[in-house]
Amino acid sequence: MAQLNWQDIFIINRFSTSRWDSDFDDDLYFQIIFIEDGSGRITLDGKVTAFKSRDVFIFSKQEVPQIKIHETTTFIIFKFTDLLFSSKISLPDKQYWLRRSEFILNHPKRRFQEALKSIEERDLIWRIIFFIRKENANREQYHLQIIANMVSTLLSILARNITENNPESNTYRQSKKTERIDEIYAYIRYNIYDSSMLKISVIAKHFHITSSTLSNYFKKETGNSLHNYILLYKLEIAKDRLLNSEFTVSQIAIQLGFTDESHLTRIFKKYCKATPKQYKDAHVATDK
Repeated sequence: MAQLNWQDIFIINRFSTSRWDSDFDDDLYFQIIFIEDGSGRITLDGKVTAFKSRDVFIFSKQEVPQIKIHETTTFIIFKFTDLLFSSKISLPDKQYWLRRSEFILNHPKRRFQEALKSIEERDLIWRIIFFIRKENANREQYHLQIIANMVSTLLSILARNITENNPESNTYRQSKKTERIDEIYAYIRYNIYDSSMLKISVIAKHFHITSSTLSNYFKKETGNSLHNYILLYKLEIAKDRLLNSEFTVSQIAIQLGFTDESHLTRIFKKYCKATPKQYKDAHVATDK
């Protein structure tokens, strides 16, 4: 099996500019923009927020920020590509990256805002960035493992800030009902690539309740069964992969924990009224 290059999956860019040139990467999964120094403002979907030195922002593929620079700004950008999902890579901490990024990008409490609030954690993030760039530049023995571990730590800090920036989202037992369902959603999204963690008994154990209590609660709050919600969420990811990546149906099936291509095709056709290939072909034809 041909192995992908590290640079195909995780890209580090550092540059200074007085004018932001917006570009779109077809293979982008998400990006983290670090402001080393400078100031300006970022607009996303009509909402504007100012940025300054040492701020951090996270954007998914669908989120294309418009950046207005007030003074020459130095950016450090970590780009994670869709190839992170490829079976052709045995990246250290790969599953951890996928789970943390899914948690960050799809957390119900996530908002367009600067990602860090704690001064201590901001200092820690910037120390990690320094060492990631140093390891990437020097490329000494074990540098890939060291970078992978530090990126995992960085993603964990960012994930923690999403929940801590929203004080009402504590543990399942302490939250109000509306926050309880959000925590279940967050758990599912965090573990969406690990089918063993999505068994109802495992989810119930995580939230310290019985399987029947969890199932009844989820059904009452959402009108949907927990199993069906997980399945539909996987299908939404599959749709995105079909339209925005070069992955085959077989590869997508493996990524999402289906038995094989035929299993995904059967489920996809049942809920989407088309096979994955028909779905992709129809949308490609519409876009032309």
